[in-house]
Amino acid sequence: MDYKTPLAKVRGLGAAHNGTAHWWMQRISSILLIPLSFWLIAYTKQLTAASHEQISAWLTEPLNSLCAIAWLMAVFYHAALGLQVVIEDYVHTHWQKIATIWMVKISFFGLGLASILAVLRIVLR
Repeated sequence: MDYKTPLAKVRGLGAAHNGTAHWWMQRISSILLIPLSFWLIAYTKQLTAASHEQISAWLTEPLNSLCAIAWLMAVFYHAALGLQVVIEDYVHTHWQKIATIWMVKISFFGLGLASILAVLRIVLR
């Protein structure tokens, strides 16, 4: 027999009881992506006619490399958080949900790391 009130049942639900933190991190990463994306769009438009050497020189400037790395970190983190929500909503088997979330997190971590290493390789050349 279950003697819990409906409120007590609800309080026990949620992925590790950190839904609010997940929601806030999604919002913070999206707010961070707004100016960084405007920066990227503005320079991408200018760099479409540039040579490889000009783009490499542009990326070696400290502010540009810092913004590029910040954008990469924010976009991969934001995308992983968004996909986690989709998986939690639409995958109903518990072990498949956990496995898929882990695969997404590992994949986005690897892609983000590879992207950041590519920027650092250009910068430190």
